[in-house]
Amino acid sequence: MTKSLTDIQNIIQSELLRFIDINNSKSSIYQPISYLLQAGGKRIRPAMSLMAANLFTDDLSGAIRPALAIEVFHNFTLMHDDIMDNAPLRRGLKTVHKKWNTNVGILSGDAMLIQSYQLLADTQPELIPQLLDVFSVTGLDVCEGQQMDMEFETRSDVGVDEYLFMIRLKTSVLLAGAMQIGAIIGGADNDSQKLVYEFGENLGMAFQLRDDYLDAFGDPIKTGKQPGGDILADKKTLLLIRALEKSTASTKAILEKYIGNSNCNSKEKVNSVLEVFEALGLREEMNELIIQYDGKAIKSLAAIEVTTERKKPLLDLATALLTRES
Repeated sequence: MTKSLTDIQNIIQSELLRFIDINNSKSSIYQPISYLLQAGGKRIRPAMSLMAANLFTDDLSGAIRPALAIEVFHNFTLMHDDIMDNAPLRRGLKTVHKKWNTNVGILSGDAMLIQSYQLLADTQPELIPQLLDVFSVTGLDVCEGQQMDMEFETRSDVGVDEYLFMIRLKTSVLLAGAMQIGAIIGGADNDSQKLVYEFGENLGMAFQLRDDYLDAFGDPIKTGKQPGGDILADKKTLLLIRALEKSTASTKAILEKYIGNSNCNSKEKVNSVLEVFEALGLREEMNELIIQYDGKAIKSLAAIEVTTERKKPLLDLATALLTRES
């Protein structure tokens, strides 16, 4: 029986709460892990892993703990990213290194990484070598993407292809790897695994580009974020990269006035840069690119030889991610 997204989320939440309870009964190194996991999150990655398994099997018992491994790994990267960025808040709460200290954040993050491997291995023994291979390659890709993102901060020559490659590594391969892990446990053949991976990878690209779009053009009431946060941080998003490429003399002068300038009025900076984005047609360009990646994802899903009924929850999720306002 194909489970709905709500059913899947309930399974994940139940397993996550059990994992948190076990952590809370252990030594102090595990308290920051529980703290971060309890702070919320969309749980998209583990959901997609279970949904991928459900494409091929009704028995999800062997896929639940590996799906949780994906969520724990994802939060491990967030814990360490916050240290690198010296971020004060995560999901409206103090980051781990601010609530405790940097050493605690590093050590608890390391423990999360190890726990993610323990969770991954809690499935059919014969599948573990293949799962470890996918999980490890995915983890290394995420680290490479983070390194590229940090290097972009000090570069002024970042191109579109480089940016798209970076977000593929940093964001979309984790969705793709999560789905391939689910498909492996569900009994998918190699061709189906490849199609599942492509679906997750392209949906991940659309997901990240939608994030970039909402940061610039989203309704702050719906997103719950500061308008133009990426602009204020001088972040090398696709919008800024394309704006610099397409700029005329007048719009380039505006960008040069504000980008890298932390002494100007924040509201004035965001509004001025957004006006440039609008004038250069970047709102429409971003939407077109998001639709392109979403279309590639749907094409891969359509090619998987299972019933339409089994595909429906993933199609619904793809639509929800594409049209989300927060």
